[in-house]
Amino acid sequence: MKKFSPPTFTPRIAASGPASGSPLSGAGRTEEFRRLILPHIDGAYNLARYLTRDAVLSEDVVQDAVLRAFRGFGQYRGGSPRAWLLAIVRNCCRSAQAGRAGAVSLVISESGLSDEAATELSRKPDPGPTPEEEVFRKADVDRVRSAIEAIPEPFRETIVLRDLEGLSYAEIAEVTGVPVGTVMSRLSRARAMLASELIPAAKADGEQSRSAK
Repeated sequence: MKKFSPPTFTPRIAASGPASGSPLSGAGRTEEFRRLILPHIDGAYNLARYLTRDAVLSEDVVQDAVLRAFRGFGQYRGGSPRAWLLAIVRNCCRSAQAGRAGAVSLVISESGLSDEAATELSRKPDPGPTPEEEVFRKADVDRVRSAIEAIPEPFRETIVLRDLEGLSYAEIAEVTGVPVGTVMSRLSRARAMLASELIPAAKADGEQSRSAK
């Protein structure tokens, strides 16, 4: 799928030194933070943009997330720095949205694959592009963005993390706090939702193009 990356996003914290009393006191720790975390800022903004559906709020969310990550970097214990940062971004998005008047909590009944089945599937090589993925690749960027923003949040965040940011199933499970089987189930449903939006539009464009000839 196409990756819709925003213009390079630079957090204000990137240019400043550690705060007094911060666990990152010391140039070595600060440089390690910049080396491991800051390369994933654009992905953090991309996730925030799709979750909040608000460009201005997304910038505030990422600033807050980077500041929290900067202050809590002493708690980072290895693993995927990208997944660690995106989990913080996700939490910041939830906090920002909860503070809005009339915020609604969406609960969706779902059943994921068993851990055993998910593990078995994840060991197999990725198949070729599905018909849905071919539609995504050929569709207009704005149309795909609108379709992604229209689907419910659990599925939206999963498809953004997998198909736009390229995280593994295990990394997505770490970010979202759900089993790998649930990640795979959500991804399948998200792609089906997008296909239902994009395939009819693609057919309509094709018919218009043929009629114009």
